Amino acid sequence: MVQIIALVKPFRAGAVLEALEDVAVLGGTVREAMGFGRQKDRLHRYLGSEYDTSYLPKVELTLFVSDADAPAAIKAIVTHARTGRMGDGKIMILPCLDAAIAL
Repeated sequence: MVQIIALVKPFRAGAVLEALEDVAVLGGTVREAMGFGRQKDRLHRYLGSEYDTSYLPKVELTLFVSDADAPAAIKAIVTHARTGRMGDGKIMILPCLDAAIAL
């Protein structure tokens, strides 16, 4: 089993979650998050005023999938989250050595 943590743009999260319906996801969570990457410390203008983009809104998806289903899950995330612009997000894949179900 592996844990996949994906940080995606908020407007792409719905498409990613729909694509993951075809993958056997054992469980997961969805959170709002703030993130930064290569675009940090840039000022932008919107309606005449400057705003800081050091921390941009992201959606964090934490998923648990079997080793066999991990490539399909990663492909679904990459395919549906990518816009081709800076800040599309990140994917981290971690081994999950043990899991317990609380009843």
